[in-house]
Formats: sequence, C-alpha cells, structure tokens
Amino acid sequence: MKHYITVILLVALLTVLVGTGLSNMTLMPQLASIQGTFIDQLFHKHIWAISFLFSLIVGFMLYSIVVFRRREDDEYGDHFEGNTPLEIVWTILPLATVLYFAYLGAIALAETRRADPNAYNVTAVGQQWSWRFDYTDYGFSSDELRLPANRQTLILTKSLDVIHSFWIPEFRVKQDALPGEGMERELRLTPTKTGTFKVRCAELCGTRHAYMLADVIVMEPDAFDQWVQEKLQGPGGSAEERGAEWYQQFGCVACHTTDGSPLVGPSWKGLYGEEVTLADGSVVVADEAYLRESILDPQAKIVQGFENVVMPPIGQSMTPEQIDDVIAFIKSLGTGE
Repeated sequence: MKHYITVILLVALLTVLVGTGLSNMTLMPQLASIQGTFIDQLFHKHIWAISFLFSLIVGFMLYSIVVFRRREDDEYGDHFEGNTPLEIVWTILPLATVLYFAYLGAIALAETRRADPNAYNVTAVGQQWSWRFDYTDYGFSSDELRLPANRQTLILTKSLDVIHSFWIPEFRVKQDALPGEGMERELRLTPTKTGTFKVRCAELCGTRHAYMLADVIVMEPDAFDQWVQEKLQGPGGSAEERGAEWYQQFGCVACHTTDGSPLVGPSWKGLYGEEVTLADGSVVVADEAYLRESILDPQAKIVQGFENVVMPPIGQSMTPEQIDDVIAFIKSLGTGE
C-alpha cells in the first residue's frame, strides 16, 4: 500500500509542477477577443490534462526505476495474467475524459459562433498574396481591416484563386477562405482591445504565402465611425493618386512592383507603351486596350516568362472608373517608348 500512496503523491506533485510551469509560460499571444476567451479556457484545461498524463507516466516510471531496480539477491517476480478491474478502469476513464473534452469543445464552438443581431458585415477576400476587406454595410473596400472595439463583426471569407485561411492569432479563431461561388464561410469577431494586429494566412498558398499579411486596427467606436465617414467620401486627388490607392487595395502590389524589380508578375514601371513579348512569341504594345484586357482577364495574353503564373481576375471586382484610375497610375510610372 505504501508504494501506491507514494506514487500517488509523486504524480500529484509532478502534475502541479508541470501544469503550473506550462500555465505560466507565454505560449500564446495576448488575448484580444471575446471568442478567444472560450478557446483559451479550453486550452488551459488541456494543459492540465496533458500535465497529469505526463506525470502519470513519468512518475510511475521513475518510481519503478528507483524502487524496483534489480538487486543481486532478487528472485523472479510472481507470474500473473491480466487484471480485469484495472482493464475496466483504463478503458472507462479515457473514454469519459474524451467525451468530457468533446463536450467542452462543443460549448467553446457554440460560444465562438454565438450571433449578435447588431453585428455588422465585412467580406474578407483572399487572393495570392493579399487580403481585401469589403465593408458591405457601407459600400466600400479597404486593404486593412478596421474594427470597432466591443462590437461583433460577421466576417465572410472567400478566395479568388486557391484555398487561404483567415487568422488573427490574438483573436484565436480562424476560418478558411475557399474559392468558388457560394463557398463563403462565416467567422464572428468581437475585439476587446484597441491596437494594431495582423491578419495572416494559415494555409500554404504559394511562393509568397509568408507575405500574405494585412493590418487589423481595432478602434474605439467613435473613431471607427469617423473612419467610415472618411472612406465613404472616397479617395481624393488625381486619377493617378486614386489608382495608387486601388493598386494597394485590390492586391496588385502582391505581384507587380513599381520600381522595375521582378516579382510574381511583370513590373509596371515603364510598362505603358512598351512592346511586350507574349508566351506564344507574338508581340503586342501595352496600350490602354491591352492594360484594360489584362486587368479584366489576366490569362488572355500571358507575358513570356510568366507562363506558370495564374492571376485572378481582379478587375471583375473593380468599377470601370477604378480601372481607369489604375491605368492612369501605370501611365504615371513612365513609358516604354
């Protein structure tokens, strides 16, 4: 009996030490959403369950190695086969533990999906390799996600090309962005802390996957309302200046540089008026008609050297006026004449 009591005390001590140590480690970034609270609570319970299982195995092993090590005068131990009560216990307890954590997981999932009737709507559009956020309640888009603190946002995620995954580590929850009509997925966020965070893609999506980031700015409600009013007024300035904003907002910056350096797609510097060699060997002039067609249907005329690049039809999400602005911006970067 003394062996059982000693092992129980040893396992309890190890569980407390390991569980306390893991709980006090910075394993997660700061928590900044209501939905993340339930996930962290479940994660904390998992830490203690893991600590107990680790201590149970290591505690018995260490005790057996020290106390029951072989000695010179040892005789062979008693031979026995099976232990029905023990087998019943180690079948029922793990099953009960799994069912208990499944129950906790279901509660956490329900809480992260709990709908607020006052939530406002944002569509997160992923593409290789950038994010765009359509504020459908207000009728404008942005290349950064701005959210009011302590108010729920319903985010619909979708993709224009391959599978992406919308993830803000400080908010804990994430959701895949899937290509195809009708494949939108829901994600609910209620930020609790103001500040700047990052949207990351959690699904390997191509060569520049690691750079698929976007700012998340959580603001006080009054400051958010003021930002909305500024966005509703639209960008000011010349067509070139507006085109520069669309260049950022619609993710063109992810593939096309403006300084002549190579990237996933051809650089826009000096592109207008340049003779462009296509994949089939033919040559075209990059005039307005060519640029407009390339924006609306990037695969219509593929530039030589970029045959393996599949560009999404970003232009189909743009208005004719926005396309005109982008063409004006390309012209402002110089000509190839």
